[in-house]
Amino acid sequence: MRPFIPSVFSTAMLCSVAAQAAALPDLQAVPELKLSPSLTVSGLSSGGYMAAQFHLAFAPEVSGAAILAAGPVYCARNDLRQALAHCMNQATAAPDLQAINAYLEQQQQAGKLAAPAALVNSRVWIFSGSADSTVLPQVSAALYQQYQQWLPAEQLVWVNDQPFAHHFPTAKSGLTDCNKSEAPFVASCEYDAAGKLLSHLLGELQDAASKTSGTLLKFDQHQLASAARGQLAQYGYLYVPTACASGNNCRLHVSFHGCRQDASQVGDAFIRYTGLNEYADSNQLVILYPQVEKSAMSPFNPNGCWDWWGYSGEDYATNAGEQIKAVKQLVDALQQRR
Repeated sequence: MRPFIPSVFSTAMLCSVAAQAAALPDLQAVPELKLSPSLTVSGLSSGGYMAAQFHLAFAPEVSGAAILAAGPVYCARNDLRQALAHCMNQATAAPDLQAINAYLEQQQQAGKLAAPAALVNSRVWIFSGSADSTVLPQVSAALYQQYQQWLPAEQLVWVNDQPFAHHFPTAKSGLTDCNKSEAPFVASCEYDAAGKLLSHLLGELQDAASKTSGTLLKFDQHQLASAARGQLAQYGYLYVPTACASGNNCRLHVSFHGCRQDASQVGDAFIRYTGLNEYADSNQLVILYPQVEKSAMSPFNPNGCWDWWGYSGEDYATNAGEQIKAVKQLVDALQQRR
């Protein structure tokens, strides 16, 4: 199964993940947190597209982005046909970077994306499994090429030498086989993607905790951010290490799920098993897991994808995009809870 394809063209059903996912937490109030004004983001597949879009929209506040299994920002050019032909799994896929970047430059000049100068100090980590048959490596290569125009070489990493399928690779055992792309799209690969991406974005890290000791909170996204109504699922998730809940200064990282990977479809698998939470415990990171659900906004989103082709409106890839505004409100609310 592929978490990425906007499958108005697919009727395949997800396999059960009950054995892999524990019960989701009950609804809780978000505690007061002391969060740095800067943040980092990451995402897989449609979530990778969203992470990069969010980075370009709010680069002054987003110090780094990790993008797994996704193509260049605005690859689809507000056209599902372009998305299917050039941004996914077609052997002839060839994102038109000249047209794409011309649009991005227009949005930068209009103030809908951050100015290029705001990107210069960012750190970006891009991952593409060489056996990924959902988003081909050549599509990811176009994202790498796109970021080369904005970032110094030493701040930009492209990992393309791992023979993995389309999923979030981990060093954990008991998850999906690494050579398969199946729900919940978190796989056992003897590869610690969480640690590698965080160490590139944040610098030297403390080792991951052997097991999590913080709290995974379920919260009302619509209550915390008015822009989330009609755009995001009602509930999102927040991982809060004990040190952060106790009032210590912490940093915020936003992790965007892929298609068919939100909590309504895979339970807590993505929000518990990528390895991010173990690093959060030992490095004073709060992890925000915003959620979008299938068909919550449009019949053109049957798989619960973040908008990377325009189903929520033509401004989807800018700071005027409805989903981007909703997530930004969530971030602002968390960072302002002093």
